[in-house]
Order: sequence, then structure tokens, then C-alpha cells
Amino acid sequence: MKRVEGKVALVTGAAGGLGSAAARMLAREGAKVVVTDRKGREKEGQELAASLGEGAGLFVPLDVTKEADWAHAMERTLAHFGRLDVLVNNAGMGIPKDIESLSLEEWRLVHAVNLDGVFLGCQHGIRAMRQCGAKGSIINVSSVAGLMGVPTIVAYGSAKGAVRMLTKSVALHCASKGYGIRCNSIHPTFIETDMVTALANASSDPARARAAMTRSIPLGRLGEPDDIAYAVVYLASDESKLMTGAEFVIDGGATAQ
Repeated sequence: MKRVEGKVALVTGAAGGLGSAAARMLAREGAKVVVTDRKGREKEGQELAASLGEGAGLFVPLDVTKEADWAHAMERTLAHFGRLDVLVNNAGMGIPKDIESLSLEEWRLVHAVNLDGVFLGCQHGIRAMRQCGAKGSIINVSSVAGLMGVPTIVAYGSAKGAVRMLTKSVALHCASKGYGIRCNSIHPTFIETDMVTALANASSDPARARAAMTRSIPLGRLGEPDDIAYAVVYLASDESKLMTGAEFVIDGGATAQ
């Protein structure tokens, strides 16, 4: 259907997991995609960008915690594609520790990536969209951990909860200014990604940990990256033109309990 044809999207943390799935589906639906990821993931990012089709992908290195990197990524996007219509703030990390075992340094690192990175993305994304006159869509990937307490990932839940409220503030700001820029958050449950694998492996019994994750989802299975990518395409498209400041919960019924 080419639901986002003619749009240009930038996806953070796109070298793997949810970001890679979102980039591929956006390209399949007609968007040009700027693939970004941190130092050390360049090879995977470049390969993904090249796989999206002739002229459809561009890789730009981006550490979401560094403002200079954001400025450079937006400059490259506008210079290469001439516009920015969609920003997917997907990059994230987690440290599986509770409040008693987490260090202040670890707390700050998780918030720098998961919250500061989204703040910078929203700020620079709005500027780029306004510069090219785009009626844009900012999509912030939060988590069900931003809606409900999870004692074993205290910093992650704190940061993702803050992303939820940041999203609403950005949405209302853009609406009040008449920018035509929407901002919504997505809240996934456990998805089959490297992050979830690492979370399970941090347990003394990874198989038991995975089973517990699955049991926490009423539909009885972990999510797949494409489950989230479908939501990204919807929020990126004009089909969601009346949605802003909203929470897109994709959790297999976990928060309905």
C-alpha cells in the first residue's frame, strides 16, 4: 500500500532489534530511512541501510546522548533527503538491577540513553521538521515498564516512565504552537530482542526467567519486533493524523490485569 510513501524517517538504535524492524517496514511502505546507531554498530547499520533499496537508506552514526551527534544527524538527513517527516526515538538500554544494587553511575547511564536521548531527539527533530516545513510525527519507544513498576529494572522503568510524560508535553507544545507535528509513545512488553535475552541471561536460571516473562503476558508469548514495527508505521502515516500525546500499548494484555 506504500502507507508512508514520500516521507523521510530517522530511526535511532536501528542496527538491530526493534529499530531494525521499524526501519525495514518503513522502507517497505515507501519511506526513505536514515538508519542511525552508536559507535561499534556501524557495520550492521550500513548493511541495513544498503538493504533497504536503491536510494532508500542512509546510515549516520549517532550516539543519542551527544547533542553534537544529533545536530550532525539532522544536517546529514536534510542535506541528503531534503526533509524529515518521521523521527523514531528507539535507542535504549537496560541494566537488570534493583534499587539496592544499582549504582549512581549506572542510574545516570540508563537515563542518559533512554531519557536524555529522547529529549535531544525531540528537540532536534522538531527543529528539522520545522526547517523543512514538514507536518511530522515523533514516535518515542517507551515500555510497559513506563506504565507499571518492575522492581528488577528500576532505572529502566524510571526512564521509560519519564519518556511517557515527556511525550505528552512535546505533543501539547507542538499542538499549541500550530506546528503540525505529532508526538506519541509506544509501550511494548517483552519482545524477542538482544535486550530481553540479556535480561534473561542476567538471571541465575535464564530458561526460568524467559518462562516467567512469557507467563506475565496473558496472550502467552513474547512479542516479535514486527509487532512494534506495525505500530511505528501506523503512527508515522497519515492514518494516525488525529493522534498526539497518546500511548500505544502493545503488551499482550499485561497491563489489563
